[in-house]
Amino acid sequence: MSPSLATLITLAGVLFLLRYESGPRQELRPAIWLPLLWLGFTGSRFLSQWLDLGAGGGFNFDEGSPLDAAVFFVLMCAGAVVLVRRGVGVGDVVRANVWLVLFLAYGLMSVAWSDEPFIALKRWVKVTGHPIMALVILSEPDPVASLKVLFKRLGYLLLPTSLLFIKYYPQYGRSFDPWAGTPLNIGVMLTKNDLGYVSMVLGLFFVWNLLCARQAVGMPRRRREMVLSLGFIFLAVWLLILADSKTSLACLAAGSAVMIGLGTPLVSKRHFGIWVVVVGLLALWLESTFDLYHAALVLLGRNPTLTDRTIIWDTVLAMQDRPWVGFGFESFWLGSRLEKLWSIYWWRPTQAHNGYIEIYLHLGAVGVALLLAVILSAFRKIARRLQQDFLLARLQMALLLAILMFNYTEAGFKGVHFIWTMFYLVAMACPRPANVTREAPVPALRLASGRRVP
Repeated sequence: MSPSLATLITLAGVLFLLRYESGPRQELRPAIWLPLLWLGFTGSRFLSQWLDLGAGGGFNFDEGSPLDAAVFFVLMCAGAVVLVRRGVGVGDVVRANVWLVLFLAYGLMSVAWSDEPFIALKRWVKVTGHPIMALVILSEPDPVASLKVLFKRLGYLLLPTSLLFIKYYPQYGRSFDPWAGTPLNIGVMLTKNDLGYVSMVLGLFFVWNLLCARQAVGMPRRRREMVLSLGFIFLAVWLLILADSKTSLACLAAGSAVMIGLGTPLVSKRHFGIWVVVVGLLALWLESTFDLYHAALVLLGRNPTLTDRTIIWDTVLAMQDRPWVGFGFESFWLGSRLEKLWSIYWWRPTQAHNGYIEIYLHLGAVGVALLLAVILSAFRKIARRLQQDFLLARLQMALLLAILMFNYTEAGFKGVHFIWTMFYLVAMACPRPANVTREAPVPALRLASGRRVP
Protein backbone atom coordinates (compact mmCIF):
# COMPACT_ATOMS: atom_id res chain seq x y z
CA MET A 1 0.00 0.00 0.00
CA SER A 2 1.33 3.44 -0.91
CA PRO A 3 1.83 6.09 1.81
CA SER A 4 -0.80 8.31 0.15
CA LEU A 5 -3.45 5.61 0.20
CA ALA A 6 -2.57 4.65 3.77
CA THR A 7 -2.89 8.30 4.78
CA LEU A 8 -6.31 8.61 3.15
CA ILE A 9 -7.54 5.42 4.85
CA THR A 10 -6.24 6.59 8.24
CA LEU A 11 -7.77 10.04 7.90
CA ALA A 12 -11.08 8.55 6.78
CA GLY A 13 -11.05 6.22 9.77
CA VAL A 14 -10.25 9.03 12.21
CA LEU A 15 -12.96 11.26 10.78
CA PHE A 16 -15.47 8.43 10.95
CA LEU A 17 -14.62 7.75 14.60
CA LEU A 18 -14.87 11.44 15.47
CA ARG A 19 -18.23 11.61 13.71
CA TYR A 20 -19.36 8.44 15.48
CA GLU A 21 -18.40 9.94 18.83
CA SER A 22 -20.05 13.32 18.28
CA GLY A 23 -23.19 12.14 16.51
CA PRO A 24 -25.97 14.57 15.56
CA ARG A 25 -27.85 14.09 18.86
CA GLN A 26 -24.93 15.11 21.05
CA GLU A 27 -24.30 18.69 22.15
CA LEU A 28 -20.62 18.74 23.00
CA ARG A 29 -19.35 21.81 24.82
CA PRO A 30 -16.66 23.82 22.99
CA ALA A 31 -14.54 24.01 26.15
CA ILE A 32 -13.59 20.34 25.68
CA TRP A 33 -11.24 21.45 22.90
CA LEU A 34 -8.97 23.32 25.34
CA PRO A 35 -7.71 20.26 27.27
CA LEU A 36 -7.84 18.25 24.05
CA LEU A 37 -5.43 20.66 22.33
CA TRP A 38 -3.26 20.87 25.45
CA LEU A 39 -2.96 17.09 25.74
CA GLY A 40 -2.69 16.70 21.98
CA PHE A 41 0.42 18.90 21.86
CA THR A 42 2.00 17.60 25.07
CA GLY A 43 1.23 14.01 24.06
CA SER A 44 2.77 14.28 20.60
CA ARG A 45 4.86 17.27 19.47
CA PHE A 46 4.61 20.96 20.23
CA LEU A 47 3.24 23.17 17.46
CA SER A 48 6.70 24.46 16.50
CA GLN A 49 7.87 20.86 16.13
CA TRP A 50 4.85 19.92 14.04
CA LEU A 51 5.44 22.83 11.69
CA ASP A 52 8.86 21.57 10.69
CA LEU A 53 8.57 17.91 11.82
CA GLY A 54 12.06 18.25 13.22
CA ALA A 55 13.68 19.32 16.44
CA GLY A 56 11.28 22.21 16.96
CA GLY A 57 11.73 25.41 14.98
CA GLY A 58 13.61 27.98 16.98
CA PHE A 59 13.55 25.83 20.13
CA ASN A 60 16.01 26.67 22.90
CA PHE A 61 16.30 24.38 25.93
CA ASP A 62 16.52 27.24 28.42
CA GLU A 63 13.92 29.56 26.92
CA GLY A 64 11.75 27.21 24.84
CA SER A 65 9.98 28.17 21.63
CA PRO A 66 8.16 31.54 21.62
CA LEU A 67 5.46 30.03 19.41
CA ASP A 68 4.83 27.17 21.82
CA ALA A 69 4.83 29.54 24.78
CA ALA A 70 2.19 31.66 23.05
CA VAL A 71 0.02 28.63 22.23
CA PHE A 72 0.07 27.32 25.80
CA PHE A 73 -0.52 30.80 27.23
CA VAL A 74 -3.59 31.29 25.02
CA LEU A 75 -4.96 27.89 26.07
CA MET A 76 -4.38 28.74 29.74
CA CYS A 77 -6.11 32.11 29.45
CA ALA A 78 -9.06 30.56 27.61
CA GLY A 79 -9.29 27.86 30.28
CA ALA A 80 -9.25 30.48 33.05
CA VAL A 81 -12.08 32.37 31.32
CA VAL A 82 -14.12 29.15 31.12
CA LEU A 83 -13.64 28.52 34.85
CA VAL A 84 -14.64 32.08 35.75
CA ARG A 85 -17.78 31.86 33.61
CA ARG A 86 -18.67 28.56 35.27
CA GLY A 87 -18.36 30.13 38.71
CA VAL A 88 -15.38 28.04 39.86
CA GLY A 89 -14.11 30.09 42.80
CA VAL A 90 -10.40 30.28 43.65
CA GLY A 91 -11.14 30.00 47.36
CA ASP A 92 -13.21 26.86 46.89
CA VAL A 93 -10.51 25.25 44.76
CA VAL A 94 -7.83 26.11 47.34
CA ARG A 95 -9.86 24.63 50.19
CA ALA A 96 -10.49 21.45 48.21
CA ASN A 97 -6.81 21.03 47.22
CA VAL A 98 -4.77 22.39 50.12
CA TRP A 99 -1.67 20.23 49.69
CA LEU A 100 -1.56 20.74 45.93
CA VAL A 101 -1.81 24.50 46.37
CA LEU A 102 0.97 24.41 48.99
CA PHE A 103 3.13 22.44 46.55
CA LEU A 104 2.57 25.01 43.80
CA ALA A 105 3.08 27.91 46.22
CA TYR A 106 6.39 26.45 47.39
CA GLY A 107 7.45 26.04 43.77
CA LEU A 108 6.71 29.72 43.17
CA MET A 109 8.64 30.65 46.33
CA SER A 110 11.65 28.65 45.15
CA VAL A 111 11.97 30.92 42.10
CA ALA A 112 13.61 33.38 44.50
CA TRP A 113 16.73 31.20 44.97
CA SER A 114 17.00 29.97 41.39
CA ASP A 115 20.15 30.83 39.42
CA GLU A 116 17.85 31.95 36.59
CA PRO A 117 14.74 33.37 38.33
CA PHE A 118 13.12 34.69 35.15
CA ILE A 119 13.37 31.33 33.39
CA ALA A 120 12.13 29.56 36.53
CA LEU A 121 9.17 31.93 36.80
CA LYS A 122 8.18 31.36 33.18
CA ARG A 123 8.35 27.60 33.71
CA TRP A 124 6.21 27.88 36.85
CA VAL A 125 3.57 29.88 34.95
CA LYS A 126 3.44 27.18 32.26
CA VAL A 127 2.95 24.46 34.88
CA THR A 128 -0.17 26.22 36.19
CA GLY A 129 -1.76 25.21 32.90
CA HIS A 130 -2.04 21.64 34.22
CA PRO A 131 -4.50 22.45 37.05
CA ILE A 132 -6.42 24.81 34.76
CA MET A 133 -6.96 22.08 32.15
CA ALA A 134 -7.84 19.56 34.86
CA LEU A 135 -10.42 21.92 36.34
CA VAL A 136 -11.97 22.56 32.92
CA ILE A 137 -12.74 18.83 32.73
CA LEU A 138 -13.68 18.31 36.37
CA SER A 139 -16.03 21.32 36.41
CA GLU A 140 -18.12 19.89 33.58
CA PRO A 141 -21.75 19.01 34.45
CA ASP A 142 -20.85 15.35 33.87
CA PRO A 143 -17.07 14.87 34.30
CA VAL A 144 -17.27 11.16 33.42
CA ALA A 145 -18.93 11.91 30.08
CA SER A 146 -16.41 14.65 29.33
CA LEU A 147 -13.47 12.40 30.19
CA LYS A 148 -14.79 9.76 27.83
CA VAL A 149 -15.07 12.25 24.99
CA LEU A 150 -11.63 13.70 25.73
CA PHE A 151 -9.78 10.38 25.91
CA LYS A 152 -11.58 8.88 22.95
CA ARG A 153 -10.67 11.81 20.73
CA LEU A 154 -7.05 11.66 21.90
CA GLY A 155 -7.01 7.95 21.12
CA TYR A 156 -8.52 8.47 17.67
CA LEU A 157 -6.01 11.20 16.82
CA LEU A 158 -2.76 9.87 18.31
CA LEU A 159 -2.76 6.07 18.12
CA PRO A 160 -3.70 5.39 14.45
CA THR A 161 -1.52 8.26 13.20
CA SER A 162 1.43 6.92 15.23
CA LEU A 163 1.10 3.57 13.47
CA LEU A 164 0.84 5.41 10.14
CA PHE A 165 4.03 7.37 10.82
CA ILE A 166 5.96 4.28 11.90
CA LYS A 167 4.99 2.17 8.90
CA TYR A 168 4.66 4.68 6.05
CA TYR A 169 6.60 7.79 7.13
CA PRO A 170 9.70 6.38 8.87
CA GLN A 171 11.58 9.67 8.37
CA TYR A 172 9.17 11.14 10.94
CA GLY A 173 7.89 8.11 12.85
CA ARG A 174 11.21 6.42 13.56
CA SER A 175 14.56 7.47 14.99
CA PHE A 176 17.81 5.78 16.01
CA ASP A 177 19.20 4.67 19.34
CA PRO A 178 22.13 7.01 20.18
CA TRP A 179 24.01 4.11 21.83
CA ALA A 180 23.54 1.16 19.49
CA GLY A 181 22.34 2.91 16.33
CA THR A 182 19.34 0.58 16.11
CA PRO A 183 16.03 1.98 14.78
CA LEU A 184 13.40 3.10 17.29
CA ASN A 185 9.68 3.55 16.75
CA ILE A 186 8.39 6.93 17.99
CA GLY A 187 5.12 7.49 16.05
CA VAL A 188 3.89 11.09 16.17
CA MET A 189 5.94 11.68 19.34
CA LEU A 190 9.58 12.67 19.79
CA THR A 191 10.93 9.58 21.59
CA LYS A 192 9.98 5.96 22.09
CA ASN A 193 9.27 6.66 25.76
CA ASP A 194 6.79 9.38 24.73
CA LEU A 195 4.99 6.86 22.54
CA GLY A 196 5.07 4.46 25.48
CA TYR A 197 3.43 6.63 28.13
CA VAL A 198 0.78 8.03 25.78
CA SER A 199 -0.15 4.50 24.70
CA MET A 200 -0.16 3.46 28.36
CA VAL A 201 -2.59 6.19 29.44
CA LEU A 202 -4.90 5.71 26.47
CA GLY A 203 -4.73 1.94 26.88
CA LEU A 204 -5.87 2.31 30.50
CA PHE A 205 -8.75 4.49 29.37
CA PHE A 206 -9.97 1.95 26.82
CA VAL A 207 -9.73 -0.84 29.41
CA TRP A 208 -11.91 1.32 31.65
CA ASN A 209 -14.28 2.07 28.75
CA LEU A 210 -14.56 -1.66 28.06
CA LEU A 211 -15.50 -2.32 31.69
CA CYS A 212 -18.10 0.47 31.53
CA ALA A 213 -19.51 -0.86 28.25
CA ARG A 214 -20.00 -4.34 29.71
CA GLN A 215 -22.46 -2.88 32.21
CA ALA A 216 -24.34 -0.59 29.83
CA VAL A 217 -27.96 -1.14 28.94
CA GLY A 218 -28.68 -1.40 25.20
CA MET A 219 -27.13 -4.30 23.30
CA PRO A 220 -26.23 -2.59 19.95
CA ARG A 221 -24.38 0.33 21.57
CA ARG A 222 -22.82 -1.98 24.16
CA ARG A 223 -21.46 -4.21 21.40
CA ARG A 224 -20.07 -1.25 19.43
CA GLU A 225 -18.36 0.19 22.52
CA MET A 226 -16.82 -3.16 23.41
CA VAL A 227 -15.50 -3.72 19.87
CA LEU A 228 -14.15 -0.16 19.78
CA SER A 229 -12.43 -0.55 23.16
CA LEU A 230 -10.93 -3.94 22.35
CA GLY A 231 -9.60 -2.59 19.06
CA PHE A 232 -7.87 0.37 20.67
CA ILE A 233 -6.53 -1.74 23.56
CA PHE A 234 -4.93 -3.99 20.95
CA LEU A 235 -3.54 -0.94 19.11
CA ALA A 236 -2.15 0.57 22.34
CA VAL A 237 -0.42 -2.69 23.31
CA TRP A 238 0.91 -3.11 19.76
CA LEU A 239 2.43 0.39 19.87
CA LEU A 240 3.93 -0.32 23.29
CA ILE A 241 5.59 -3.42 21.86
CA LEU A 242 6.81 -1.48 18.81
CA ALA A 243 8.20 1.21 21.13
CA ASP A 244 9.84 -1.45 23.33
CA SER A 245 8.58 0.54 26.32
CA LYS A 246 8.62 -2.09 29.05
CA THR A 247 7.97 0.38 31.89
CA SER A 248 4.80 1.71 30.28
CA LEU A 249 3.66 -1.81 29.41
CA ALA A 250 4.11 -2.85 33.05
CA CYS A 251 2.21 0.26 34.19
CA LEU A 252 -0.64 -0.58 31.80
CA ALA A 253 -0.81 -4.11 33.19
CA ALA A 254 -0.76 -2.91 36.81
CA GLY A 255 -3.38 -0.22 36.23
CA SER A 256 -5.65 -2.65 34.41
CA ALA A 257 -5.31 -5.14 37.26
CA VAL A 258 -6.37 -2.44 39.75
CA MET A 259 -9.46 -1.56 37.70
CA ILE A 260 -10.47 -5.20 37.34
CA GLY A 261 -9.78 -5.89 41.00
CA LEU A 262 -11.90 -2.96 42.14
CA GLY A 263 -14.85 -4.48 40.32
CA THR A 264 -14.65 -7.76 42.22
CA PRO A 265 -16.30 -8.48 45.58
CA LEU A 266 -12.92 -9.50 47.00
CA VAL A 267 -11.78 -5.85 47.21
CA SER A 268 -13.65 -3.73 49.73
CA LYS A 269 -14.33 -0.25 48.40
CA ARG A 270 -15.17 0.94 51.89
CA HIS A 271 -11.83 -0.19 53.33
CA PHE A 272 -9.68 0.13 50.22
CA GLY A 273 -6.92 1.97 52.10
CA ILE A 274 -6.49 -0.95 54.51
CA TRP A 275 -6.45 -3.34 51.55
CA VAL A 276 -3.63 -1.32 49.92
CA VAL A 277 -1.58 -1.32 53.15
CA VAL A 278 -1.93 -5.10 53.44
CA VAL A 279 -0.93 -5.63 49.82
CA GLY A 280 2.01 -3.25 50.25
CA LEU A 281 3.28 -5.09 53.32
CA LEU A 282 2.89 -8.40 51.49
CA ALA A 283 4.86 -7.02 48.54
CA LEU A 284 7.67 -5.88 50.86
CA TRP A 285 7.84 -9.34 52.43
CA LEU A 286 7.92 -11.04 49.04
CA GLU A 287 10.64 -8.62 47.87
CA SER A 288 12.82 -9.28 50.91
CA THR A 289 12.29 -13.04 50.58
CA PHE A 290 12.36 -13.67 46.83
CA ASP A 291 14.01 -10.50 45.39
CA LEU A 292 11.00 -9.68 43.20
CA TYR A 293 12.60 -6.49 41.91
CA HIS A 294 15.43 -8.39 40.24
CA ALA A 295 12.98 -10.96 38.90
CA ALA A 296 10.83 -8.17 37.43
CA LEU A 297 13.88 -6.63 35.71
CA VAL A 298 14.74 -10.01 34.18
CA LEU A 299 11.13 -10.49 33.05
CA LEU A 300 11.11 -7.03 31.44
CA GLY A 301 14.48 -7.62 29.80
CA ARG A 302 16.19 -4.75 31.67
CA ASN A 303 19.62 -4.70 33.30
CA PRO A 304 20.17 -3.72 36.97
CA THR A 305 21.19 -0.18 35.95
CA LEU A 306 17.88 0.34 34.12
CA THR A 307 19.72 1.27 30.91
CA ASP A 308 22.25 3.39 32.86
CA ARG A 309 19.54 5.32 34.69
CA THR A 310 20.97 4.45 38.09
CA ILE A 311 24.32 5.87 36.96
CA ILE A 312 22.63 9.20 36.16
CA TRP A 313 20.85 9.11 39.51
CA ASP A 314 24.17 8.76 41.35
CA THR A 315 25.72 11.59 39.34
CA VAL A 316 22.95 14.16 39.85
CA LEU A 317 22.42 13.26 43.51
CA ALA A 318 26.12 13.87 44.13
CA MET A 319 25.70 17.36 42.64
CA GLN A 320 22.84 18.27 45.00
CA ASP A 321 24.39 20.63 47.57
CA ARG A 322 21.06 22.17 48.61
CA PRO A 323 19.32 19.05 49.95
CA TRP A 324 16.55 20.85 51.83
CA VAL A 325 15.34 23.45 49.32
CA GLY A 326 16.87 22.46 45.97
CA PHE A 327 18.09 24.73 43.19
CA GLY A 328 14.75 26.41 42.53
CA PHE A 329 11.75 25.57 40.41
CA GLU A 330 12.96 23.48 37.42
CA SER A 331 16.37 25.14 37.70
CA PHE A 332 18.77 22.24 38.22
CA TRP A 333 19.25 21.63 34.50
CA LEU A 334 20.62 25.10 33.83
CA GLY A 335 23.98 26.87 33.59
CA SER A 336 27.19 25.24 34.79
CA ARG A 337 25.45 22.11 36.06
CA LEU A 338 23.99 21.37 32.64
CA GLU A 339 27.36 22.01 30.99
CA LYS A 340 29.06 19.63 33.40
CA LEU A 341 26.51 16.87 32.82
CA TRP A 342 26.73 17.29 29.05
CA SER A 343 30.51 17.01 29.28
CA ILE A 344 30.09 13.69 31.12
CA TYR A 345 27.28 12.20 29.02
CA TRP A 346 27.67 12.71 25.28
CA TRP A 347 23.94 12.14 24.70
CA ARG A 348 23.15 15.29 26.73
CA PRO A 349 20.51 14.37 29.32
CA THR A 350 17.91 16.97 30.30
CA GLN A 351 16.17 15.03 33.07
CA ALA A 352 17.04 12.65 35.89
CA HIS A 353 14.88 9.80 34.52
CA ASN A 354 13.13 9.63 37.88
CA GLY A 355 10.30 11.98 38.77
CA TYR A 356 10.99 11.91 42.51
CA ILE A 357 14.70 12.65 42.09
CA GLU A 358 13.75 15.41 39.65
CA ILE A 359 11.59 17.08 42.30
CA TYR A 360 14.39 16.63 44.87
CA LEU A 361 16.90 18.35 42.61
CA HIS A 362 14.63 21.34 42.01
CA LEU A 363 12.76 21.67 45.31
CA GLY A 364 14.79 19.61 47.78
CA ALA A 365 13.49 17.44 50.58
CA VAL A 366 10.75 19.99 51.32
CA GLY A 367 9.42 19.65 47.78
CA VAL A 368 9.52 15.85 47.92
CA ALA A 369 7.64 15.89 51.24
CA LEU A 370 4.96 18.16 49.77
CA LEU A 371 4.67 15.94 46.68
CA LEU A 372 4.20 12.87 48.90
CA ALA A 373 1.53 14.76 50.83
CA VAL A 374 -0.23 15.55 47.53
CA ILE A 375 -0.06 11.88 46.51
CA LEU A 376 -1.44 10.71 49.85
CA SER A 377 -4.20 13.32 49.70
CA ALA A 378 -5.09 12.25 46.15
CA PHE A 379 -5.23 8.60 47.20
CA ARG A 380 -7.55 9.41 50.11
CA LYS A 381 -9.87 11.48 47.88
CA ILE A 382 -10.09 8.72 45.28
CA ALA A 383 -10.62 6.05 47.97
CA ARG A 384 -13.57 8.05 49.36
CA ARG A 385 -14.90 8.61 45.85
CA LEU A 386 -15.02 4.85 45.25
CA GLN A 387 -18.23 4.78 47.30
CA GLN A 388 -19.73 7.92 45.72
CA ASP A 389 -18.67 7.91 42.06
CA PHE A 390 -17.22 4.48 41.39
CA LEU A 391 -16.79 4.89 37.63
CA LEU A 392 -14.60 7.99 37.86
CA ALA A 393 -12.67 6.79 40.94
CA ARG A 394 -11.91 3.45 39.30
CA LEU A 395 -10.12 5.15 36.40
CA GLN A 396 -8.39 7.68 38.65
CA MET A 397 -7.01 4.99 40.97
CA ALA A 398 -5.56 3.06 38.01
CA LEU A 399 -4.03 6.21 36.53
CA LEU A 400 -2.56 7.22 39.91
CA LEU A 401 -0.81 3.85 40.27
CA ALA A 402 0.48 3.96 36.68
CA ILE A 403 1.79 7.52 37.08
CA LEU A 404 3.60 6.70 40.33
CA MET A 405 5.20 3.62 38.78
CA PHE A 406 6.13 5.46 35.59
CA ASN A 407 8.01 8.16 37.51
CA TYR A 408 10.42 5.59 38.88
CA THR A 409 12.25 5.37 35.54
CA GLU A 410 11.10 8.59 33.84
CA ALA A 411 10.59 12.17 35.02
CA GLY A 412 6.93 12.93 34.39
CA PHE A 413 6.69 15.47 37.23
CA LYS A 414 8.17 18.30 35.23
CA GLY A 415 7.38 21.03 32.73
CA VAL A 416 4.56 20.89 30.22
CA HIS A 417 4.41 17.11 30.34
CA PHE A 418 1.50 14.87 29.37
CA ILE A 419 1.92 12.80 32.55
CA TRP A 420 1.94 15.94 34.73
CA THR A 421 -1.48 16.90 33.36
CA MET A 422 -2.75 13.38 34.04
CA PHE A 423 -1.52 13.63 37.62
CA TYR A 424 -3.43 16.88 38.21
CA LEU A 425 -6.51 15.36 36.63
CA VAL A 426 -6.26 12.50 39.12
CA ALA A 427 -5.16 14.48 42.19
CA MET A 428 -7.46 17.50 42.03
CA ALA A 429 -10.94 17.90 43.45
CA CYS A 430 -13.27 20.46 41.92
CA PRO A 431 -16.14 21.98 43.93
CA ARG A 432 -19.35 21.92 41.92
CA PRO A 433 -19.80 25.35 40.28
CA ALA A 434 -22.93 27.26 41.23
CA ASN A 435 -23.97 27.79 37.61
CA VAL A 436 -22.98 24.38 36.27
CA THR A 437 -26.47 23.65 35.00
CA ARG A 438 -26.24 26.38 32.36
CA GLU A 439 -24.55 23.93 30.03
CA ALA A 440 -26.46 20.95 28.70
CA PRO A 441 -24.83 17.62 29.58
CA VAL A 442 -23.75 15.16 26.94
CA PRO A 443 -26.41 12.49 26.29
CA ALA A 444 -25.46 9.25 27.96
CA LEU A 445 -26.22 5.58 28.23
CA ARG A 446 -27.59 4.19 31.45
CA LEU A 447 -26.17 1.30 33.39
CA ALA A 448 -28.41 -1.33 34.81
CA SER A 449 -27.88 0.34 38.20
CA GLY A 450 -29.16 3.63 36.82
CA ARG A 451 -25.70 5.29 36.65
CA ARG A 452 -25.28 7.41 33.51
CA VAL A 453 -22.29 6.98 31.23
CA PRO A 454 -21.83 8.39 27.72
